[in-house]
Amino acid sequence: MPSPTCGIDLATLDAEAGSAARSLVRQLGVPSHRVEDFHQDLLADLIRRAPAFNPLRGTFGAFAGTIARHGAARIRMAARRERALFGGVPVSIDEPLPDASGLTRGDLVREDDGLAALLGQPTDRFAEVDRRLDMVAGVRVLTESERRLCAALREASVDELAERGVGARTTLYRRIKDIRLALMAVGVEGP
Repeated sequence: MPSPTCGIDLATLDAEAGSAARSLVRQLGVPSHRVEDFHQDLLADLIRRAPAFNPLRGTFGAFAGTIARHGAARIRMAARRERALFGGVPVSIDEPLPDASGLTRGDLVREDDGLAALLGQPTDRFAEVDRRLDMVAGVRVLTESERRLCAALREASVDELAERGVGARTTLYRRIKDIRLALMAVGVEGP
C-alpha cells in the first residue's frame, strides 16, 4: 500500500486552488479581491483532503483538480443560496445611489426601521404589532421547559448547550423542531 503522502505536491495544490478561486470570482461576479479568500478556503480543503490521494487511481494533479472543482461548487452553491435568501447581489449601506447627489443606501433607511428595512423585511408598525401578538399567543402554547430552551438559545448555540449538558444535540434539534411546529400551529412563522 502506498504511503498517504506519496506524490503530494504543494505547488500543485496551490495552483489548483488558485485556478478554482479565479474561476469562482468570474462565475459569481464578485470583486477581484475575493480571489484570495476563495483561494485560502480551497487550499485548506485541498490540504485536508490530500492524504486521501491514491497514486494507483490517477495523477495527483487530476486528484487536486477534482477536489478543487468540488470545493468551488460548494462555495458557489452557498453563495447562490445566500443571494436567493437576501435578494440578489450583496450591497453596502455606504454604497452611493445613482443620480442621488451623494446619498447612500443607508440614508434611505430610518434608524428606527433597523436592519429589517435593508433586508427587505416589512417595517410597517401594524405588522410589528401583529408579530408581537402572534408571539404572545405562541408563548402561551409552549411548555415551561420549551420556554427555557428558547431563552437559552438566545444566549448560546445548540452546540454550546449540548456541551453544557442541557441535552444531546439531536435531542435539542428535535425539541426545536417541535417548538417550531407548535408555533406554526398558532400562526407564528419564523426563519
